[in-house]
Amino acid sequence: MFSIGLTGGIGSGKTTVADMFAARGVPVIDTDLIAHQITAPGGVAMPLIESAFGPQYVAADGSLDRARMRTRVFGDGAAKAQLESITHPLIRAESERQRDLARGAYHIVVVPLLVEAGPRAVKTDRVLVVDCPVDTQIDRVMQRNGFSRDQVLAIIARQATREARLAAADDVIVNDAQATLDTLEREVEALHANYVRMAAQQGHPRA
Repeated sequence: MFSIGLTGGIGSGKTTVADMFAARGVPVIDTDLIAHQITAPGGVAMPLIESAFGPQYVAADGSLDRARMRTRVFGDGAAKAQLESITHPLIRAESERQRDLARGAYHIVVVPLLVEAGPRAVKTDRVLVVDCPVDTQIDRVMQRNGFSRDQVLAIIARQATREARLAAADDVIVNDAQATLDTLEREVEALHANYVRMAAQQGHPRA
């Protein structure tokens, strides 16, 4: 099945764009959402995380204490690798399950760290990057999450550069400060038509 990898830096507007494709009936597989599901109360990753890191990383409701874990792994490469060794295989398995069930001309896989993971980590036919200037990312994340400027800059520093993402892109949607929902809708509609056409050229889409 024809597959689009959707990515972008923090605060770029990936979710907004993914929702616009979903509104057109495109199956959207969001690896960030899957990550939250497996670390929610009763999530399949939680017993493994508690065993590896201790009960102090489990919130009162049984979910992952994200703030505590973020602090733990941010400056500890070994802890980060240990957490990823638990969550990544589970995320990958659920992503593949959803891809197998997807129906339509094509589907979209939202992977925030697609470029960082490398071309073999997630197999897609095309890469769509949602792009905006770094200053716009900073402003959006500070307003959305209540983070300080230094916190946002630290997150951005751990992601691929804007230039690296653009170099990996087959398609780009610009979501800068001048972009409106109407302009994004037009760009999504144009790409949707192209992807349907490309999928048809590749083979018969699944009904």
